[in-house]
Amino acid sequence: MGFTIEDMLLVSGDRYKMQLAAGKDGWSNSISWLLLLEERTIIRNFSGKELAVTTGLGFQSEEALLQLAEDLYTHNASGLIVNTGFYIMEIPDSVLHFCDENGFPLLTVPWKVYLADMIKDLSIRVFIQSTTDEQISGALIHAIENPESRDHYVKELLPYFDLDGNFQVAVVTTGELDKMDTVERKRLSYRLQLYLTNLTHNGHFFYYDSYFVIIMNALTQEQTGEIVNAFAARLKKKLPEQKICIGLSDVVPDISNLHIAYKRARAAAAMAAGSNRSLCCFSDMGIYRLLYSIEDRMLLKDYAQTLLEPLLEHDRKHHGDYICTLSNYLKHDGSIKTMAEEMFIHRNTILYRMNNIKELLGCDLEDARQKMQYLLACMILDMGESAGFPEKQ
Repeated sequence: MGFTIEDMLLVSGDRYKMQLAAGKDGWSNSISWLLLLEERTIIRNFSGKELAVTTGLGFQSEEALLQLAEDLYTHNASGLIVNTGFYIMEIPDSVLHFCDENGFPLLTVPWKVYLADMIKDLSIRVFIQSTTDEQISGALIHAIENPESRDHYVKELLPYFDLDGNFQVAVVTTGELDKMDTVERKRLSYRLQLYLTNLTHNGHFFYYDSYFVIIMNALTQEQTGEIVNAFAARLKKKLPEQKICIGLSDVVPDISNLHIAYKRARAAAAMAAGSNRSLCCFSDMGIYRLLYSIEDRMLLKDYAQTLLEPLLEHDRKHHGDYICTLSNYLKHDGSIKTMAEEMFIHRNTILYRMNNIKELLGCDLEDARQKMQYLLACMILDMGESAGFPEKQ
């Protein structure tokens, strides 16, 4: 997850007398680089994850310092370091309150600290960690693509993960990540990482095969659930205009099964996208776990199309609702009463429709095998665009 605020505090507490004054909920924010600033103009060009450092020269009033913190937070900076003891003696309560309320890390170093040395030192650490992250990403991708070739990825990953422990994978997609240019995708990546809190050295974030991938290691399902649910909530709040779908796998043991968790996370993301949901967990998908795990989408589409074509054709011509009626009939095991209550239509209308449906299909839907195959066909159709059918309006 990169060089984080937590990492920086560990190496800078004694060396630079650095303290976290506010915004402790952002302790896992990763840092892309450090930037000294004494005015706010440059902030508009931030890509995300920048750590701002200031002597306070241009922000000596309470209002100016608060505006700086607000601008940095809005532009997805990792945090702010204030060099206290000359231009700014103490951090105003309003600034501390804003940073605490928004989980935006505000750190202080005393005036005697030479900022140029500190920035150089920490920038080198950020660079080294980013290089290490690229190596870790490459090894994890190798584990996904070639799980049997353990010798090619275990040595690289052993210092950072409990390889015999459990793994869980989440994937994030907008449906158009592969269409973004590298800069645009990196900007979005930086923003997502800032919203993914409480995950540092027990996880990893990278881009692979049109998905942002989140690897979580040696955590309980309760912990991963809290992390991913909080992540989804922040995305909804921070990026309301962006359609983002998250798929979460179940837990698998050992690094050699990482590819299984990855595929299951993708299946869950496909269901989230098909059902217009922001988050879907593989363990909650029921029989859809099987359907969404079938990578041959043409097979699914052909199966449903072949069985349901008479009803699809009828609904196209007459703007009918026979597919929905059949689906509810099978879902409720033929209970006309339950169907009438759920669909808000008279039972005689349902009986009329079902007689026509049986006639069009050429079967009476009394045999259990017939019911199962048509129920599966309806479920595939319900998968929508992810199974090759037009997106539902």
